[in-house]
Amino acid sequence: MSVLSFISNIFEPAAKLVDDLHTSEEEKLELRRNIQAIENEFLSKVLDYEGKLMENQAAVIKAEATGQSWLQRSWRPITMLTFLFLVVMDSFGFLATPLADEAWLLLQIGLGGYVAGRSAEKITSQMMSSRSKRDGEAKG
Repeated sequence: MSVLSFISNIFEPAAKLVDDLHTSEEEKLELRRNIQAIENEFLSKVLDYEGKLMENQAAVIKAEATGQSWLQRSWRPITMLTFLFLVVMDSFGFLATPLADEAWLLLQIGLGGYVAGRSAEKITSQMMSSRSKRDGEAKG
């Protein structure tokens, strides 16, 4: 269950409760609007948190990728290649025992972090080049 659907499920009983109230339609609409406003504000804060979390994860990966040490720059790609090898071996039945669920979870986390980091790195470089072009046009 995603965080956003979890939050929506929290507010759903309150919205149903409003429908069951014995009051005017205007008051029901006002209550629904208030509940929706609270839900939207809460969702906005969760999305802000998720965005900051992704930015921090991307910063860690970027720091690793631009690090001084070869091992610091290479451990994540080596790990992902190892998992890729294991997945292929598992798919063809060459492993003595199938990969555990935890291995698949690690693969998802690793790929997710790598993809998010690479995406953030590309977006950041595009934003910086766009900003320098805009600053150059403003000066000229």
